[in-house]
Amino acid sequence: MPKLKNKKVLIIDDEPELIESVRMRLEANGYNVIAAADGDEGVAKAKIECPDLILLDLIMPRVDGLKALSILKKDDRTKLIPVVILTAKSEDEYILDAGRLGAVDYLVKPVNMQTLIEVVGRNII
Repeated sequence: MPKLKNKKVLIIDDEPELIESVRMRLEANGYNVIAAADGDEGVAKAKIECPDLILLDLIMPRVDGLKALSILKKDDRTKLIPVVILTAKSEDEYILDAGRLGAVDYLVKPVNMQTLIEVVGRNII
């Protein structure tokens, strides 16, 4: 496994319990983790923090995940950051939309934490 020191993951999700469980698992695997509670806050943090990967929920208040993904991929500061969708939405339309907008992977909640770690490790820059 590559050295993960200082690799930063931004979690954008409106479920505090999920953020904490994912944070604990990622930090146990050597990642630095920051979090945002909605798409608007997440886009702002992505521009400031320049994470190495973003985990993005789709269903959130204010700015939803697909809109946030679209904003991230149009901004020169964030367009190259890999985005992995982490959502309860398993319908094909969401998966296709996320891929078309530039997501590198798609995970459905509840997610197996080992799978999550593998997907993060495979996609992080």
